[in-house]
Amino acid sequence: MQRPEPELIRQSWRVVSRSPVEHGTVLFARLFDLEPDLLPLFQYNCRQFASVEDCLSSPEFLDHIRKVMLVIDAAVTNVEDLASLEEYLAGLGKKHRVVGVKLSSFSTVGESLLYMLEKCLGPAFTPATRIAWSQLYGAVVQAMSRGWDSE
Repeated sequence: MQRPEPELIRQSWRVVSRSPVEHGTVLFARLFDLEPDLLPLFQYNCRQFASVEDCLSSPEFLDHIRKVMLVIDAAVTNVEDLASLEEYLAGLGKKHRVVGVKLSSFSTVGESLLYMLEKCLGPAFTPATRIAWSQLYGAVVQAMSRGWDSE
């Protein structure tokens, strides 16, 4: 896999990172739209959410959105040295596996990420930017997928 184009990723992320929770909410709304079976995996204090709206507005889930956006931020910051995040991402993968996330769901997360970037950036989300983000996300998922192997 080619290395992603760092400058395209950094430029586009600067725009997104001004409102991480707002854009992260767009990402997860799209994710639940594409893969509604993921919603029941999010439970806090043994309480399942009655609806996507209920989930997206809960303080606990907003905290999850913040964490996801911080992971993306770390990937952007280390785009030229993703190997430095390998262990962290593998551990994150393992945490997701333990709560019942299937590795295949990460392709839907990737689609949702690209959707959010497109909505946020508009015409600035060029084909080259899309490719760069797809490459970055692919590398992140590859590292996280080690969390499904490690037993």
